[in-house]
Amino acid sequence: MYKKHIKRLLDLIFATLLIPLITIIVIIIGVCIKIEDKGPTLYIADRLGKNGNIYKMYKVRSMKVNAPDIRNTDGSTFNSDSDPRLTKVGLFIRKTSLDELPQIYNVFLGNMSFIGPRPDLPEHKDYYTKEEIKKLEVSPGISGYNQAFYRNSTSWKERLKNDVYYVNHLSFTLDLKILMQTIKSVILKKGVFSDTK
Repeated sequence: MYKKHIKRLLDLIFATLLIPLITIIVIIIGVCIKIEDKGPTLYIADRLGKNGNIYKMYKVRSMKVNAPDIRNTDGSTFNSDSDPRLTKVGLFIRKTSLDELPQIYNVFLGNMSFIGPRPDLPEHKDYYTKEEIKKLEVSPGISGYNQAFYRNSTSWKERLKNDVYYVNHLSFTLDLKILMQTIKSVILKKGVFSDTK
């Protein structure tokens, strides 16, 4: 009941309530971005959603315009507080997770949830094992088991393992626990960056 109906209802209610505030914050950040490098406010990219569907994910742009794509050896996104691709505004919004705020719009549209596995790039589906592909049984989340307890401090394969654990144990209690831990992790700014290339 929770997984099929209540979770989506809660997502829709809270996304609707938060959108006005989030829009104001994104506009303020957007002005700061324009002042620094005059580039676009939003970063929009294809991501892998529920049942393997591709959707457009929204984030506040934290990198310089036309920054090169750099990956870790496991194929995951490179993250570092000394990354020269980050703008000054970008470094701040990464540390505070403000760059994730526009994903509230994705939650409202129904292609994301507040809590769920973080979405991968579409091509990553080709590298999932039969067990790992279970993560696509639920909508991806703004935060999730990995983000709450590990942020970016674990390898991609370890994150996939945790994603499957989440799907197999999905419940209101687990989502609430992840939400509380996410708030704690954001406040403490732990594990935001990973310097592994």
